[in-house]
Amino acid sequence: MVHVMLYGLMIVLFAGALLPLVLAGTGVIKRKKAALYVNVFLMVFMCVMLFALGVSAADPEPEGAVQTATQASMGYGLGLLAAGLVTGLSCIGAGIAVSASASAAIGALSEKPEIFGKALIFVALAEGVALYGMLISIQILSKL
Repeated sequence: MVHVMLYGLMIVLFAGALLPLVLAGTGVIKRKKAALYVNVFLMVFMCVMLFALGVSAADPEPEGAVQTATQASMGYGLGLLAAGLVTGLSCIGAGIAVSASASAAIGALSEKPEIFGKALIFVALAEGVALYGMLISIQILSKL
């Protein structure tokens, strides 16, 4: 019963977090930057609430229970958090770098089409940041 309520709350929070962007896309909200800020705040709030509800809804261990090797520990949870942060932050950084380098490459290609190979290298280097983050997260996960 608790899991059904958590899933329902997760769906409601996710839909509520996406609502400002949908309203900004349809033109109901005129300030798109404010809608984006509200979306980011609601997504962070949703993550914190789901974490708190998941922790509070967890079944407590009975007294005298033996902890098995399959049960999660604090180190295992922090390792998963580190792998997720590495992947997420490297992808955000790669997205910022690709947006800047790709727009500059397109502008340069419009003036001199023969520099396509040189322009493509800079975009690929920026995309490599995401791949390096993924490799580091795989290494973190392999050590858990």
